[in-house]
Amino acid sequence: MSKNYELKALRSSDHLAVREIYADAIESQGESLYTKEQIQSWAGLAWVPGVLDRLLFEGRGWISLENQQNEAFAVRYPLDRLALLYCRGRSMRRGHATALLNRLESEAFEEGQTHLFTEASFFSYSMLLRRGWILITPKRIAIGGVSFVSFSMKKSF
Repeated sequence: MSKNYELKALRSSDHLAVREIYADAIESQGESLYTKEQIQSWAGLAWVPGVLDRLLFEGRGWISLENQQNEAFAVRYPLDRLALLYCRGRSMRRGHATALLNRLESEAFEEGQTHLFTEASFFSYSMLLRRGWILITPKRIAIGGVSFVSFSMKKSF
């Protein structure tokens, strides 16, 4: 884990950086878990008008910086749902996702949430299980007409 990172509250001025992180995470880490068609379809959502807008503008989130570079982010929306958690490939396994989840989970608890839900990808599924999240059910979803498996999960406090 890097010691040169910090978390800051996500602001509208960070939205372009967040979209770049989103696409980078999928494109740089997806090859071993997803087909090229799935990667293209999913990463492309970063740039489709309206797809992430509500989550980013209405959600509560944090961005993780390392050496003043935007490397990872997480967003809750609505307040009982982990909606987004993405990390650039160059910064994976350096503590960014853990720090972001710690912040979001503690905030949710302090706000009186009794649980958080999410729809996890293969990227985050194992990590969330290790952190006490439980699987509700796997399910098939489609992104741009391309089929994916996601995992409905829950963490209770």
